[in-house]
Amino acid sequence: MIGQKIRSYRRKKGLSLSELSKQVDISKSYLSYIERNVKQNPSIEVLKKIAVVMDITVEELIEESMTGFYEEDQPLDEEWVGLIQEAIREGVSKEQFKDFQEYIRYKNWAKQKRENGGMESEQ
Repeated sequence: MIGQKIRSYRRKKGLSLSELSKQVDISKSYLSYIERNVKQNPSIEVLKKIAVVMDITVEELIEESMTGFYEEDQPLDEEWVGLIQEAIREGVSKEQFKDFQEYIRYKNWAKQKRENGGMESEQ
């Protein structure tokens, strides 16, 4: 979850992985690991550096909910609300939904890896 937040804030700021890694003084590969949740527990020092560059607090990075962040930028339209309600009525559990999200992330990652010839993407 922290990785997704960092990626979202980075993109919102218009920074590439390289630019943020230089400003934070960590390797691009380490930052990529954090964003992809391969490295799930970055040190508080790294989080502080990232927060400073992003002009946010560390608390904003580690909060469990991203509700406020997404509500500002991507409000749920009626179609999304309807799809979610339909899934709930049909018995889709939170765990199943999370599994589906993880599957989609994997498929997107695999597609990106194929398109980039196995190279990491800047964004």
